[in-house]
Amino acid sequence: MARKLAAGNWKMNGTGASLSELQSLASSALPDGVDVLICPPATLVARATDIAGPVAIGGQDCHAHASGAHTGDTSADMLKDAGATYVILGHSERRSDHGETDATVRAKTEAALAAGLIAVVCIGETLDEREAGLTLKIVGDQLAASLPDTATGATVVVAYEPVWAIGTGKVANLEQIGEVHDFLRAQLTDRFGAEGENVSLLYGGSVKPANAGEIFGVANVDGALVGGASLKAADFSPIIAALAVS
Repeated sequence: MARKLAAGNWKMNGTGASLSELQSLASSALPDGVDVLICPPATLVARATDIAGPVAIGGQDCHAHASGAHTGDTSADMLKDAGATYVILGHSERRSDHGETDATVRAKTEAALAAGLIAVVCIGETLDEREAGLTLKIVGDQLAASLPDTATGATVVVAYEPVWAIGTGKVANLEQIGEVHDFLRAQLTDRFGAEGENVSLLYGGSVKPANAGEIFGVANVDGALVGGASLKAADFSPIIAALAVS
């Protein structure tokens, strides 16, 4: 059975002063049965792990190679050494800003798994692709090509984030979310058998305290990958609470 996960992606936001929000979250009464993850900028990973308590800490990307002449990049082993236990891979902003392909994401996922990190693999369609009726084809192709054959529910999380809903205030309606998550679950079980039921499926895209409860009520939604609302403990805590009672 898939675990419930509330994951926060701080993106390129936050300095040392921002860790007070993590400290506030970590010292609050987090509900049982929900894993909580914060992925701060790489500069804060080590400091974050020192104060995170029950909150897991992850990176926002890693290189496909364990080491080498890759100036400015961070390896999965480096993240692990800094205290991270997760890493986000294939986010649409990485795919668009850095030209990452499914093959790139798969190579990075393999590197993350080799280092002992849990990979949060992101997939999602653009507005043009949705309007063309290509949503299931796009996310199905991304899922198939981005996940390695060794993926399990213990090592990989899949996050569905429609590109048109990230940071825009737009949210896919419940029927749209349900259609994609049901499709992804079917694809996972077709490929991985019973183990496909154990892979947590997250929804991402303008998730907020006001809409989290209804989103978590959709079948095969095991949690959320949250952007802006994860920057403040006061905003992220109600989302975690909504997931706990879903």
